[in-house]
Amino acid sequence: MLRDSDNAKGTPSGSLGAIVTPMMEGGHIDLPAFDRLIEWHINSGTHGIVVVGTTGESATLSSQEHIDLIEHCVKRVAGRMPVIAGTGSNNTAEALLFTAEAKERGADACLLVTPYYTKPSQKGLYQHFKTIAEGVDIPQILYNVPGRTMCDLSLETVDALADISNIVGIKDATGDKARGLELIAQCGDRLAVYCGEDALNCDLILAGAKGAISVTANVAPAEMSRMCELALAGDAEGAKKVDDTLLAIHRDLFVEANPVPVKWALWQMGLIGRGIRLPLVELDEKFHVKVLDALLNAGIKAG
Repeated sequence: MLRDSDNAKGTPSGSLGAIVTPMMEGGHIDLPAFDRLIEWHINSGTHGIVVVGTTGESATLSSQEHIDLIEHCVKRVAGRMPVIAGTGSNNTAEALLFTAEAKERGADACLLVTPYYTKPSQKGLYQHFKTIAEGVDIPQILYNVPGRTMCDLSLETVDALADISNIVGIKDATGDKARGLELIAQCGDRLAVYCGEDALNCDLILAGAKGAISVTANVAPAEMSRMCELALAGDAEGAKKVDDTLLAIHRDLFVEANPVPVKWALWQMGLIGRGIRLPLVELDEKFHVKVLDALLNAGIKAG
């Protein structure tokens, strides 16, 4: 695995795949398909896996399914790459529970989304993340995605949280390049900044981000790993050349809410079944050609 020796908190670098949760029709979790995806990621050079995050449909899983899938992922990976468990909640007590369970089951780190729906103040956000960090001794990565949560973690709050020893990184999914650059400039010596917007991965890694927590990595794991490695090595020309082949995928895997398009794409690639849980439904037919074209333009066989 790649690790950045300049980062005192020892966080993983590179392409961290935000893996889907395969399901059979009817919504039952398909563990054999999940295992095949894990092996594909490992063989493709993915540098770490994020399980039960947004792309993993954490919002549609029961609490027990959530915990069980973390445990299953850790056992399947068996130390071959870091496992980062999504353990965030809009309820601090539940986030504490998920984070403690992830540690107990052997996760390497946790990814904690800002509390959705409750709309806390910045003071409340600071206390939320501080409470979880002090309550569970495991590396923790903040996750800011205001487009989904309607809750934006300010730069000032991130700066304050960066002084807590086991808060080791932040996934910036604001989609704002300037915001990402500010995070790197202000907090990059204390936190690993991970890009959470695939279209900005290359630019932000070249600017000092430690990697990407990527949806695109689900369908193009080898290409994403290679792009991240080149960007981390400072090879802007090489990294951009690889990234250019993925631009349509970066864009078109978000024609509907994630993970609807990426799960449909993986089904078309023959890697998972077509299952998804309500209130999410299968990708609308009007987007089928667009997603297939994005895959085909990147040299990915589908359909």
